[in-house]
Amino acid sequence: MVSPAQTPARPCQGCGASVAFAPGTAVLRCPYCGAEQRIAAPARQVREFSYDAFTAKPRVRALARHQLSCPGCGARTDSDALSRSCQFCGTHLVADTARDDQIAPEAVLPFALDRGRAREALRTWVKSRWFAPNRLKKVSEAETMKSTYLPHWTFDAQTVSDYTGKRGEHYYVTTTHTDSDGNRRTRRERRTRWYPASGRVARGFDDVLTPATNRVPAERLTALQPWPLAHALPYDPAYLAGHHSLRYDHEPQAGFEQAKQIMGEVIQGDCRRDIGGDVQRVSSVRTSYSGVTFKLVLLPVWAGNYLFAGKTYQVLINGANGEVQGDRPYSVVKISMAVAAVVLIVAVAVWLYLVNHA
Repeated sequence: MVSPAQTPARPCQGCGASVAFAPGTAVLRCPYCGAEQRIAAPARQVREFSYDAFTAKPRVRALARHQLSCPGCGARTDSDALSRSCQFCGTHLVADTARDDQIAPEAVLPFALDRGRAREALRTWVKSRWFAPNRLKKVSEAETMKSTYLPHWTFDAQTVSDYTGKRGEHYYVTTTHTDSDGNRRTRRERRTRWYPASGRVARGFDDVLTPATNRVPAERLTALQPWPLAHALPYDPAYLAGHHSLRYDHEPQAGFEQAKQIMGEVIQGDCRRDIGGDVQRVSSVRTSYSGVTFKLVLLPVWAGNYLFAGKTYQVLINGANGEVQGDRPYSVVKISMAVAAVVLIVAVAVWLYLVNHA
């Protein structure tokens, strides 16, 4: 394994400080003097790689930590991040993935929201929380908010699925019964006839997304979707400058198994539509996959925590569209008052009913 190195920090042409990618732009901007350097337009398209060719080649899983050497002060730091700032002098460091045994990112979706817009998204989210304590409304920024690129796998595939199941068709019959007063009454009842069903469905999938990190709960990352993946650009370390980024924890094989589950849910719906009828039962589905391709893409997330009433809560903000997912406190007083109000309304309704039917 070749020891990974960092991409040299880009100095500001005006004052010599480290420049950082400015979200929502195509420039590197100096945080001190404001001088800008335009990021070159990509000279290639985002590529997909054959999954079968990848799994056919012997490969040693390499997750050794990067050793980042700061060109500013000379400090050396072991890190499992692709990009970070030097903890001593603040120089922006980006790992050189070309010299890493890990799979290099193929695409990056640059940050569209800067810190100010992320703060506004958090403020809007906080104000919309029902049953939250009033003091939560004053929270305007996560205290440890950090712009972080999180790794994800995407998969494309052509699928053919053979299924077996049953098709249910409703019909109605008229039945007679005797009520509690001895009166005979009729009513229509719905029943279902079941017929065996089997068939084949086919579907192509594009950019099925699965998280490649275990630092954030997968269900929370899923809740941040959808991502504008059509706007992803070929990977350029310039977009990571000044922002934290993590490398992947899950290999493509694990990611593909997750992708199969996502595709499986869609295929189930295809099978039900193919079965037809009023209701369906799917007993078995056998799916074959062909033309599977994949890539590693870095997605932008504002990640952090906020402190409220002595407890820390995590919050994530989609750095492309402002979607917010996170933990929140609840007000016991507000919930108790809401329950009491519902009980009172029900009690009044019952009282009015009894009065009118006395």
